[in-house]
Amino acid sequence: MSAPLELPTLVSRAFDVSRRAGYASFCRNETGRLLATLAATRTGTLAEFGTGCGVGTAWLRSGVPEGARILSAELEPSLAEAAAEIFTGDPQVEVVAADWSTLRDKGPFSLLFLDAKEPKSAGADMIVDLVEPGGIVVLDDFTPCASWPPIFEGRVDVLREEWLTDERFTSVEVMVAADAAVLIAVKR
Repeated sequence: MSAPLELPTLVSRAFDVSRRAGYASFCRNETGRLLATLAATRTGTLAEFGTGCGVGTAWLRSGVPEGARILSAELEPSLAEAAAEIFTGDPQVEVVAADWSTLRDKGPFSLLFLDAKEPKSAGADMIVDLVEPGGIVVLDDFTPCASWPPIFEGRVDVLREEWLTDERFTSVEVMVAADAAVLIAVKR
C-alpha cells in the first residue's frame, strides 16, 4: 500500500479552515487533483459557484498559471469569510459572499466549477453563456454509472443525461474514485 499523495499547502490550509468551521462538505482530493490539472490549462478568469470553506478554490489555485484569476462565490457569509482568509494577499483569487448569479457579468469564464446546488441542478441552459468557447465546466458529486440512460437511485438522472447529450458541449463522465464521478463539459 502506497502512502497518500501529499496535499498542496494551500489545500491543507483550506481543510484546516473547514474543520475549524465544522464544515464537512468539501471537494474530495480526487476531484481536487482533477481541478488543479484542468486549471493548469486555463488562462483568463476561472470561477467557482459554491465556495464552502475554500477547498475547491485551493485546488484550483494550486494549478492555475500566473496571470489567470479565480472568482468564487459562496452564499453563506461566514463560510465565504473563512475561505477568503485562506487567500488573503493573493491577487489571483477573490472570494465573495454572494449568490452565484452575481458573478454572471464577470464572465465568460475559461473554467467554471459548479459546486453550488442551484446552478448545477438548473442545467446547461443556465450555464452555456457563462463559459467561453473552449471553456470547461466541471460538475462534481456524481455516483458513477455505467448504464445508459444514466440511473441514480432507481431513476433516470436527467441532469447527467442533459449534460452528456447537450450539443453545445462535448462532455464526459470521469470516475475519480470507486464511489465518485465528475462531469467535464467543454463548450464547442
